[in-house]
Amino acid sequence: MAAEGRPWRRALLWLALLGPFFFASYSFANWMAGRHPELPVMAFAWETRIPFVPWTIVPYWSIDLFYAVSFFLCRQRLELDRHALRLFSAQLIAVTCFLLWPLRFSFERPEIGGVFGWLFDVLLGFDKPFNQAPSLHIVLLIVLWVKFAQYLHGVWRWVLHVWALLIGVSVLTTFQHHFIDIPTGLLAGWLCVWLWPEQGTPPLRAWRTARDAKRWRLAALYLLAAAVLLVPVVLLRGAALWLLWPGVSLLLVALAYAGLGTAVFQKRADGRLTMAARWLLAPYVGAAWINSRLWTRRAPQPVPVLDGVWLGRIPCAALPAPLVGVVDACAELSCCAPGAAYAGVPMLDLVVPEPEQLREAAEAIERLRTHGPVLVCCALGYSRSAASVATWLLRSGRAAGADAAVAIVRAARPGIVLGKAHLRAITVAAGDPA
Repeated sequence: MAAEGRPWRRALLWLALLGPFFFASYSFANWMAGRHPELPVMAFAWETRIPFVPWTIVPYWSIDLFYAVSFFLCRQRLELDRHALRLFSAQLIAVTCFLLWPLRFSFERPEIGGVFGWLFDVLLGFDKPFNQAPSLHIVLLIVLWVKFAQYLHGVWRWVLHVWALLIGVSVLTTFQHHFIDIPTGLLAGWLCVWLWPEQGTPPLRAWRTARDAKRWRLAALYLLAAAVLLVPVVLLRGAALWLLWPGVSLLLVALAYAGLGTAVFQKRADGRLTMAARWLLAPYVGAAWINSRLWTRRAPQPVPVLDGVWLGRIPCAALPAPLVGVVDACAELSCCAPGAAYAGVPMLDLVVPEPEQLREAAEAIERLRTHGPVLVCCALGYSRSAASVATWLLRSGRAAGADAAVAIVRAARPGIVLGKAHLRAITVAAGDPA
């Protein structure tokens, strides 16, 4: 089959649709904010020391060029559509925030002439001192930065990074935004990238309402924790807005348990979470990593179970000898084992894995084991990975029943946590050896 060219016509169509939508929706939010007799200001006292730098209007304006060109970078129709949907989502999220929570920029911009003055005059022809948090400039910058970084390499990628940072700083030095608009814009930008991943199923399409009562209890607990963090965001604002990040992180984890499952973490075939998932979920992922290291500090090394299959916590460095492969059952942490053969079967923490997941993990163990000793891991190496090894023992005929399989695993790693529900899942998973 002949290789298809870039979808130029579809790119033009997306640009023709999203360009006018951008200006229409942005202007509508400005108009709505202008109807209020007075609007609140969200600024820190130290922001008065931020200098006004006229020439930064150039990188500020340059984002429009990046916006237009980005459609024509895409090589495939799916890639183009996902990119366009990211930009569309950015507009919807930002404008919705502008309408629900209108803010005003409070600094007086100095008079300026020349070319820079003309660029400011053109900008102020349609832009008013509203539409603040999140900065739509920053939201779009994240989406466009990700797209251009995909195609630029070497010195050109470094040029991109420097220029993108200039665009980010320019929202402050052109007196267009207050500081809080930047982190809220970063959060919204990564949310747009997360909503429409480059490959695979978008996370919201992965929704399957949980039937396990424990998953709903965990969803409720994470939702409650997110709500506790969001209360001061709403009531206190100011510096309390930083709590929006861990609040959103915990909200996404709650959705994972309620129905989105492991799609929330977007673990790729190389064992790493996507960049968007890493940024959005950083507070939760960081806490999960620290927890995994604290719980396993007295038993950090993997242990052999049987016939070249080892059990342990998720690695973050090269595997110790003689291990040459990894079967990873952890959904929430990236697995870094350079040079090792890798198979990932992401499973949620704190709940019993589905029999289908255990069956898939057992098959991966047997497949990778043929190349040499393999590590089966999860965050701690106590539950998900232990159940996977027990399933492999039972399916491969090395154990006569689920109890015997678990006993073999427990003899190797006494701290494993497998209950009656795990035994049932292991039995079901091993019941279809085909």
